[in-house]
Amino acid sequence: MTVLRRRHFLSLGGATLLAANGAARADVPARPPLLAHEPFTFLFITDTHIQPELDAAKGCHMAFARARRINADFAIQGGDHVFDALGVNAGRANALMDLYRRTADDLSLPVHHTIGNHDCFGVYTKSGVAPTDPMYGKKYFEDQFGRLYYSFDHKGVHVVVLDSIGITAQRLYEGRIDAAQLDWLRRDLAALPSGMPVIVVTHIPLVTAVSAYLPPPKEPPPHPGALSVVNAWEVLPLFDTVNVIAVLQGHTHVLERVDWHGVPYITGGAVCGNWWHGTRLGAPEGFMVVNVADGKIATQYETYGFHSIDPKNT
Repeated sequence: MTVLRRRHFLSLGGATLLAANGAARADVPARPPLLAHEPFTFLFITDTHIQPELDAAKGCHMAFARARRINADFAIQGGDHVFDALGVNAGRANALMDLYRRTADDLSLPVHHTIGNHDCFGVYTKSGVAPTDPMYGKKYFEDQFGRLYYSFDHKGVHVVVLDSIGITAQRLYEGRIDAAQLDWLRRDLAALPSGMPVIVVTHIPLVTAVSAYLPPPKEPPPHPGALSVVNAWEVLPLFDTVNVIAVLQGHTHVLERVDWHGVPYITGGAVCGNWWHGTRLGAPEGFMVVNVADGKIATQYETYGFHSIDPKNT
């Protein structure tokens, strides 16, 4: 029987789990020694869910103004820039994106963008949008922010931004890393210098325990496979032989860290908290400050003083 001592648990302001540590397992290959890198700080700002309602634009402005005062090299937007492009017409979707772009000017930092499920246009049939529409699905995001998945290097650290959104034949979304992207990810990681530190970003989590915190649904969920990436089992082994020092995740609006094979999977709360109605399972409106040094990350969750509208008054 394995005893898990208290010092093995790291608090992140939310729940923390300890899973099997790769260093102690014979079935997980040993990772190469970490290459040295320069220290730096960046912001992980996810789930803004901007909309004209619920003072959401005011909240985003407050969050970005707070972020601007932090000495950071860049920001990563973790997805769900707007709420919501899935089920609306082009006029509403374009207005939401215009509102986001105007508000994001407050940030005054270089920003790397991650696609979220709500950043896909016209997927729900209630939108009245045909799949042949030039903005349909992910094209809406691409037109604004560019590539759906990509990587870049910063001060000796390799950062991978994934597209975790699958669009099903039923015109719903699910968490999925598709085959073409998996092939790209294998090649991207294989080309790295041995021991280079890696940070991975995904909107829908690869690893999460969020379903354990929620009561059983009264009805079948409208999006089976929506809480996490359904084919994470294909992705996670790719991290066993490279030095992934963190995976940053959005989507569930909780603060959470789960360690698996020595990799911390960190879900970074949400700028909108509980969809602009206060806290979400104890996580208030906010964003993460991420400090990277000596092959490790340390995170701090920053709130910004937003006061939500009581749901009873909406």
